[in-house]
Amino acid sequence: MPRVAPFEALVYDARVVGPLDRVTARPYDVTNDDLRAGYLAASPYNVSRIDLPDADGADPYADAAATLGAWVDAGALRRTGPIHVGVEMVAPARAGGGCVRGVITAMTLEPWGGSVLPHEEVIGGAVEDRLRLLRATRTHLSAIYGTVPGPVPGLARALEGAGAPDVTVVDEDGVTHRAWWLDPDLPLDGWLAEQPLLIADGHHRYTTALAYREEREAQDGAGPWDRVLTFIVDASAQDLAVRPYHRVQRRGDPLAGGVPAANLDEALGALSDDPPIVASVRRGGDGLDIAVHHLEGRGPASLAVHRGGLDDLAPGDALTFTPSQDDAVSAVTEGDAVAAYLLPPTTPQAILDVVRAGGRLPRKSTFFWPKPRTGIALMPLEPAMQVTAPPAPPAS
Repeated sequence: MPRVAPFEALVYDARVVGPLDRVTARPYDVTNDDLRAGYLAASPYNVSRIDLPDADGADPYADAAATLGAWVDAGALRRTGPIHVGVEMVAPARAGGGCVRGVITAMTLEPWGGSVLPHEEVIGGAVEDRLRLLRATRTHLSAIYGTVPGPVPGLARALEGAGAPDVTVVDEDGVTHRAWWLDPDLPLDGWLAEQPLLIADGHHRYTTALAYREEREAQDGAGPWDRVLTFIVDASAQDLAVRPYHRVQRRGDPLAGGVPAANLDEALGALSDDPPIVASVRRGGDGLDIAVHHLEGRGPASLAVHRGGLDDLAPGDALTFTPSQDDAVSAVTEGDAVAAYLLPPTTPQAILDVVRAGGRLPRKSTFFWPKPRTGIALMPLEPAMQVTAPPAPPAS
């Protein structure tokens, strides 16, 4: 695995911004318009104002940078000394339950394919958007999500002995996020030295960071831009939920065939990752036509449905993606799409099997859940004007 190191973080000061539930957000790529509107209404300091700047501005990226600078000047964001950040995410029973624990750290960038393993293709437009934002803010706003096969017993012990959390946030799904400022001398680099890292989420952010590093090294040589903010999870120590991104076909001819289903529940009950079985929802004469498709070959199902003809039927921007079944079906019922394809969850092992065989999954194939909250810790890439201790946690 690439080397990791503590980093100086920008963290919210609850004495200035109030409860941190109101200023953190989902990662940009899983925040829809309704969520963003709610975040903006919740606080003038919500991180979405810089992570998803208002596109109506003359230069949204410059606006994001100016907002970030203003927050630092106002003391809303304060810079810490070097730290690692321990993270725990506990989902409520109504959302499936489960607990994910890991550490946010600064990981040295390296080209794809060595000890950093991608599993999805990327979308060029998304990379350009993130690169323009990174150039303007010179800050990694959210962490990529990586898994190591483990075991990493030292990491588990460090998290278990971390004491009371420095930050506690409950998100809109009821997931409780806790964070601890960990000792910068934690021997994390040694614990992870022999572990390959599979990028679970954040392929666009990693690709963006590589491009930015190349630009900055050409101009300024080595620097903090040689690292990327990374959330690392020991996959052997916990069951990781890998939800699907469903496919929404905006135009063209939908995937043909399939076995008709009496209703959506019947179709959803038939879904399988291996052997690959997906459901389609298409416009019909009297409403919706729902079918179950038994695809050829092995899973994961996201790979099989593209291999089975979806790439030819919906190339380029004819296909969009959502982790919400309801949103995918609504796009068809409301006339915004010709078809939706509902996929089953997969597993980290199934993803790793594809990577080890030299392959990649199609873009937007996996939705690791829960995800670290954007805004718990940012990683600035420029020298600090003033370094302070981390702010006190908000009063409960």
